[in-house]
Amino acid sequence: MKFVDYAEILIKAGRGGRGCVSFRREKYVPRGGPDGGDGGRGGHVIFQASKELNTLLDFRYKREYTAIKGQHGMGSRMHGRDGQDLIIPVPAGTVIRDKETGAEVADLVEDKQQFIAGHGGRGGLGNQHFATATRQVPRYAQPGEEGEEKYLILELKLLADVGLVGLPNAGKSTLISVISSARPKIADYPFTTLVPNLGVVKFENFISFVVADIPGLIEGAHKGVGIGFQFLRHIERTRIFLHLVDVSDMSAEDPVEQYLKIMRELEIYSTSLLSKIHAVVATKVDAASDENKLELIRKYCMNNEIDFFAVSAVTGSGIKELLRYVVNILSRIQEHDEKDRNQDRK
Repeated sequence: MKFVDYAEILIKAGRGGRGCVSFRREKYVPRGGPDGGDGGRGGHVIFQASKELNTLLDFRYKREYTAIKGQHGMGSRMHGRDGQDLIIPVPAGTVIRDKETGAEVADLVEDKQQFIAGHGGRGGLGNQHFATATRQVPRYAQPGEEGEEKYLILELKLLADVGLVGLPNAGKSTLISVISSARPKIADYPFTTLVPNLGVVKFENFISFVVADIPGLIEGAHKGVGIGFQFLRHIERTRIFLHLVDVSDMSAEDPVEQYLKIMRELEIYSTSLLSKIHAVVATKVDAASDENKLELIRKYCMNNEIDFFAVSAVTGSGIKELLRYVVNILSRIQEHDEKDRNQDRK
């Protein structure tokens, strides 16, 4: 399935039904009076998050969504039926923005969470409401109101606990394929990964956590350089960043500089990313005959109090230690979140 994480659409809520002009006509009731019923409300346009979806692909082919209008009022004070609401499923993690203002109007992160994006128009009042002592035969009823019409932007931000970031060919796809059931494309040329990949990791007694492999970032990514820039939004929700740096003989770049380049891009994109937990992972240690690179990044992390791990996805060296570290961090975060929820309930 093609991965699509951005879409622009038009929504139109249903128009309200018009009120009815009617007069009671029954045998032995010569002056029954007005009995026109009210029109029904137009249908709302509602977005509903679903964990079963993982792309906004459907919105590439259908860009206009219209809810059903309300039924008109009828005689005998009969109220028109309300228009059926239009429920649009979107992937959990979808952010909805107003296209004109750019303001965020909703962030749907929980399964089945709903948001009314467009309210249906109110139904018009029937002529029964307009009878007075001086106007006993009103021949007027209200028209239904128009439903809300908006242009919206949908942005998908993946819901992942751990984000793998690094320069192209740092070994992100290989690592996620080893620790999870994800099977991304793996090759020895830059920008092999064209879309984010999600993998579910199960380790020891910890239930599971989700890892996102973000396409390779390069210097200037925040300006649109390379392909990874368009996926920067997907790392905003992650709890832990694992910075993968290549220390193999095939890499000509200094491992410390690899790490610093990515950190600069993250900082320029959003300073809030710096407050998250960061760890450095030296990859491809099995292909490093010269350990100078490994020691260089190890000492840098030690001097700057950055958690550091050296792994080999080929031999499995260091993988368990890395996963145990991630599990411990996520467990502490969950405990902290649970305490905050309990305090809010009190």
